[in-house]
Amino acid sequence: MFARYAYPPNALGYCGPPDTTALSDGSPALIRAAARRFTGAWPYLQVMSAMTGIADPLDLRLVESYWHGGGIGSTLDPAAFCAELLAILGPAAGLYWTHLTPRLAPEAAPNHCFHVFGVYPWSRLLGTAATPTALEVLDKCRITPARVVARDGSHVRLEASHLTWDGHHLDLGPPGTSTATLTADGRLTTDPQPGDHVALHWDRLTALLNSTQTANLTDSTLRQLAATNHRLDVDE
Repeated sequence: MFARYAYPPNALGYCGPPDTTALSDGSPALIRAAARRFTGAWPYLQVMSAMTGIADPLDLRLVESYWHGGGIGSTLDPAAFCAELLAILGPAAGLYWTHLTPRLAPEAAPNHCFHVFGVYPWSRLLGTAATPTALEVLDKCRITPARVVARDGSHVRLEASHLTWDGHHLDLGPPGTSTATLTADGRLTTDPQPGDHVALHWDRLTALLNSTQTANLTDSTLRQLAATNHRLDVDE
């Protein structure tokens, strides 16, 4: 699961080690070594491991909770989690990431959605000349739930809601359709059928979702948008 979700930004050169085959070839040892080089995701899994007492940061319960929200991570105290996370991220991020302070605690959650909207700087560029780029990055980097409406060979028609910005707040727009192409790269290939729910990361189908995973992903996204919008209101 870690490899499936981490591969799209890794293949684009955004996160993780330069050798993308470390994730795509399916070797558990290479995936484990590559995971440690994701300076965003790995600290979350480290802190979640320590706070839950689950020894392996790549335990499925932790990985699933990180990418989707909900699950075991939702039982952790947000303020305590934020303090532990910033103790790792702050020194590594340097002076450029001056927003990584305890002020993030009300927004914090041990999942990828918080990382995208709260830790990364893109939400702070909304309302500037960089708004179109920031909105696109936020939408592509978050994990988006989608429904397969049609498939023709390696081409899949999807229905999903995407981010909108009204000048003050982020929201999810009405469902729209788009087309994605399935790629054959070994263990990362998915085989979705019409009616299936899937996860998108950087426009790539990463996994099939069951009803619980879809609900957790939707709930964590809505929670994060509300928290981020509150911060944007305060900062205006």
